[in-house]
Amino acid sequence: MWKRIALYCAIAITALGGAVLTYLYSRRPAQVPPSAIRVASTPERVARGKYLFEVLCNCGHCHSLRDFTRFSGPEVESGRGQGNVFPVEFGLPGQVIAPNITPDPETGIGRWSDGEKIRAIRDGIDREGRALFPMMPYTFYRHMSDEDVESVVAYLNQMKPVRNPLPRSRIDFPVNLLIRSAPQPAGRVSPPDQGDRVKYGEYLVRLGGCMDCHTPIENGRPAADKLLGGGREMRLPYGLVVSANITPDDSGIGPWGERQFLNKFAEYRDYATNGPPKVGVASFTLMPWLSFSQLPEEDLAAIFAFLKTQKPVKNHVEVHPGVPKPEAGTGAPGA
Repeated sequence: MWKRIALYCAIAITALGGAVLTYLYSRRPAQVPPSAIRVASTPERVARGKYLFEVLCNCGHCHSLRDFTRFSGPEVESGRGQGNVFPVEFGLPGQVIAPNITPDPETGIGRWSDGEKIRAIRDGIDREGRALFPMMPYTFYRHMSDEDVESVVAYLNQMKPVRNPLPRSRIDFPVNLLIRSAPQPAGRVSPPDQGDRVKYGEYLVRLGGCMDCHTPIENGRPAADKLLGGGREMRLPYGLVVSANITPDDSGIGPWGERQFLNKFAEYRDYATNGPPKVGVASFTLMPWLSFSQLPEEDLAAIFAFLKTQKPVKNHVEVHPGVPKPEAGTGAPGA
């Protein structure tokens, strides 16, 4: 009798597993049809889109050719938006591609409608209705206002087309099925209230990717109880860097005042203007100092105001573990 019961249980479990797999394979990510909008490319809108693309959202961080032999990996102008294959050192589940987002009609998004571009940026759905790998931070960009996302599209539409054929992402099982739950339609999003510094700072932090990079990963997911607490390891062929703690704890930015915070970014403005120096393993960083150094002081102050309201997380971070710190007075840039 017990053998029969065990057999029935095994059959039931197998059937249930098969049903779950069938559901996961067959379900489509949450989505709505792309809007029929045609974005007006006014000079003001393109300028705002340039600020969002190149400075705040730093889209070229993933989508542009970069020179990682120099501090903070500056973009190579001729390869802006051309797309990249992420290196295996990232430890990603499969081959993940940041696609070509220039207006090239064959290898880029030149044939995409404006509505399809908006849906990809905020909802995480590509032109064929598939879920984008959430390394593309659409879970944060779904908070981007209608005006701002249209400005990004206006900027994308006037970029120089770059022909750069790339393969499609190939995500390993079961992640390829699980990511289908990540997209969510953004709907209509109002602009942030810039009069409320904390709320505006939260908007900037979301779009700037601060929560993504500065929150440690545990069991494959950002640790919700350690938001912005640093400790996330990022590996590249150029070295290992660990994100800093930016919570108001003493091990983070607790002792900092607003002016010290602003001055930290100002240190890198000369690099952004005149070109950054060559770097070694002790000063290699993925922190976008070059772009963030160009943020207006009022935006940086709003970011600081928001960070100061967050839960303090005790986490002393060694940014370059195991690497001797540069000697004082060498002029080596910070991480």
